[in-house]
Amino acid sequence: MGIHLEKSEGIGRITFDTAGRRNALSPEERYDMAEMLRELRFDPEVRVVLLRGAGEDFCAGADVSRMGKDSQGSARARMQRGVCGIARELAAIEKPVISAVRGVAVGFGWSVALASDVVIASETARFSLIFAKRGLAPDGGAVHFLIRHIGQLRAKELAFSARILGADEAYGMGLVSRVVADDRLDAEAEEYCRQLLTMPTLALGMTRHLFEVATATDLDTYLDIEAYTQSFLNQSQDYKEAVAAFMEKRAGVYHGR
Repeated sequence: MGIHLEKSEGIGRITFDTAGRRNALSPEERYDMAEMLRELRFDPEVRVVLLRGAGEDFCAGADVSRMGKDSQGSARARMQRGVCGIARELAAIEKPVISAVRGVAVGFGWSVALASDVVIASETARFSLIFAKRGLAPDGGAVHFLIRHIGQLRAKELAFSARILGADEAYGMGLVSRVVADDRLDAEAEEYCRQLLTMPTLALGMTRHLFEVATATDLDTYLDIEAYTQSFLNQSQDYKEAVAAFMEKRAGVYHGR
């Protein structure tokens, strides 16, 4: 039980597994997740990150039984180390991040999915910024990511109402990449990760970074970063392999370097 990290064949898998809590995470488990993401960030053998929940749910956010027991100072320190640390690591990692969501993804659980690059949801998936019902504001970067996805008006409506979105509504709003049958979720997520592994994942990581920069800078600054990124990739092994594969009319074999 807890939160688990497994690495194999280029994929780093983080699994939420807190039976009886719908995969809600304690402060210590959130600290562990931040460290796991940091480990995956710097592991050259890991080229794709998959986030998933054990059992019937993705993540029900923070463990409610642990709430309201901190002083203001200790609560802020806990947030910085755990929730904010996870959001920062998810933003900084230069590798595709995929979330496979079934059941509830609420509160901090939805924040994690919102920070992902691709969200594959089962038909049972339910999303909510439930914070307002707990007397809290959204955390985990949720407002930051929601505004980017759907704009301020719709983001505020979701934050203020704390209402639940089903998978189809979330897909219609652009908050889910695809919806699949519940019994196909795990296979679809694994298959998608393996598809990414056949591609130059170094370039995908840099593309991820460009998306982050594009919404935070003016055009001139963005273009300067774009030029640097492209010149960096131009010297990569993956780029050289892509050119060779094209010239030789064969599939490329990439290593994310």
